[in-house]
Amino acid sequence: MTMPTVRTRIAPSPTGYLHLGTARTALYSWAYARHHGGCFILRIEDTDVARSTQDSVDQILASMQWLGLQHDEGPFFQMQRLQRYHEVVEQMIAAGTAYRCWCTPDELDAMREAQRARGEKTHYDGRWRPAAGKVLPAPPADVQPVVRFANPQGGAVAWDDLVKGPIRISNEEIDDLIILRPAPEGGALGIPTYNFAVVVDDWDMAITHVFRGDEHINNTPWQINIFRALGAPLPRFGHCPIILGDDGQKLSKRRGAVSVTAYRDAGYLPEAMLNYLARLGWSHGDDELFSRDQMVQWFDGSHLAKSPAQWDPAKLAWVNAHYMKAAEDQRLAGLVRQQLQGRGVDVPLADEADDVLVRASALFKDRCATVVELADWAEMLFVPVVPREEDLLAHVTPAVVPALNSLRERLATVGWDKAEIAAAMKQTLAEHQLKMPQLAPALRVLVCGRVQTPSIDAVLALFPRQTVLHRLQAA
Repeated sequence: MTMPTVRTRIAPSPTGYLHLGTARTALYSWAYARHHGGCFILRIEDTDVARSTQDSVDQILASMQWLGLQHDEGPFFQMQRLQRYHEVVEQMIAAGTAYRCWCTPDELDAMREAQRARGEKTHYDGRWRPAAGKVLPAPPADVQPVVRFANPQGGAVAWDDLVKGPIRISNEEIDDLIILRPAPEGGALGIPTYNFAVVVDDWDMAITHVFRGDEHINNTPWQINIFRALGAPLPRFGHCPIILGDDGQKLSKRRGAVSVTAYRDAGYLPEAMLNYLARLGWSHGDDELFSRDQMVQWFDGSHLAKSPAQWDPAKLAWVNAHYMKAAEDQRLAGLVRQQLQGRGVDVPLADEADDVLVRASALFKDRCATVVELADWAEMLFVPVVPREEDLLAHVTPAVVPALNSLRERLATVGWDKAEIAAAMKQTLAEHQLKMPQLAPALRVLVCGRVQTPSIDAVLALFPRQTVLHRLQAA
């Protein structure tokens, strides 16, 4: 018997941005499919019509593209599959595994209040569920019915979770779930609920493995029972623990969670984000840094953590700094250009400007954790600097000013490269009997607007000659 092709999916809801937890789930699903030579599917679960937006869809797609998690099929949209859900619902009603319920919201509220008053767990009491010998009332003409799943009334649901191990939940703990709501005003077809639509989708798309957050564990028994009612093959489930913020609380929109694209805009590299996300709940020995290809090679679904991982901005910055150092200077130059243009900095499009950004990236990247920091360094090449008064007083002293003037004269005529600039500085130091620690800080303050930089001769060579000469006039 041949094993089915591995097919995984990611199914975000377009009611907001793609957040870090979903991005990690997408990464695990993608890597597992790639490891096994399978298929990775993107599905957009947009049945929350009131809250779903095109902007959210666009952000989800942009996030996936930036991370490099290319899908093999999709994106599929649930709202384009309504007819299919209705077909399955009618089949289930005919088979006796689903039924229509005409309870009004007021009746359901009264039902729950009575159960609470008796000290019982609140659940649907099955009053519209057909049963042998049971006489149902006539459906009220003024009520639009929902469709409920006839959940098994005995036994338990059990599965061997890829992350948590064996899980068993009694069917007495779950009630008859609504699987189809009436059509919204002006709509022709009713809207399926999450736990029903996801089963039909996974069945139709032949999904074999589902990685998702452990907040879905309570949904899984309903879904497994619906799979079985449909006679559909069960996927394997793996529920990954939540990601905690650096304060130990669950990441949320109110507690520091931001979109994946916000990290892109903040200057992080996608390979660093993937590396860091992978380690938030999975490990391969003691390896902290690894490539995308290495993860695909190693990610076989094992070694997934059972405990929540904690988001550590400092660790992410460390990982990103590693990838910054390894990144090609040409690529970094393009990212720096985007950052500067986003700030309104006028960066010439000429080849000369591109060459400067490439050389600046090579010179400064070892000092940077993000592309934003790299752009902070490069900005001084295109925007006038305003040295701090205290830096001017501390470093541009009367003892150094004559040397600065002499150096300015020499720099007006030397060849404009690091070696020629270094020679001019050396001659100036000898002429004025100064040491480099006296001259270099003054040069940095006047030309760069900061006290510390890499080797000052290399930095000066990045600037146009006239910019350096102009800034040295301030001495």
